[in-house]
Amino acid sequence: MALTHAKHGQLIDLKPLADERTDSPSTSLIKTQQLQLMHVVLHAGQQLPEHKVAGEISIQCLAGRVQLRTPGITTPLTAGQLIVLSAGEPHALVAEQDCCLLVTLVLKH
Repeated sequence: MALTHAKHGQLIDLKPLADERTDSPSTSLIKTQQLQLMHVVLHAGQQLPEHKVAGEISIQCLAGRVQLRTPGITTPLTAGQLIVLSAGEPHALVAEQDCCLLVTLVLKH
């Protein structure tokens, strides 16, 4: 079951999302006119092909291990690590282990 979008000022508990990463689906946690937070679950070996988004993006690994691939660079992310990408930067993700990510997008209008 997908989570409903949170409202401004509403608490979002990320711990259960990390603890139950293999049972929890990817979902959008909150979306406003300028911001979107997504809980992304990838299983070992699963990939998100190269893509880019209009705004800046942060990727925080809550659990597991994932490779972030940008042109010419592969950066491993493990639980507790965060990386920020520039707007329009091409990137792909490859899960080395089952992983749970918190992805924050700055939306451009």
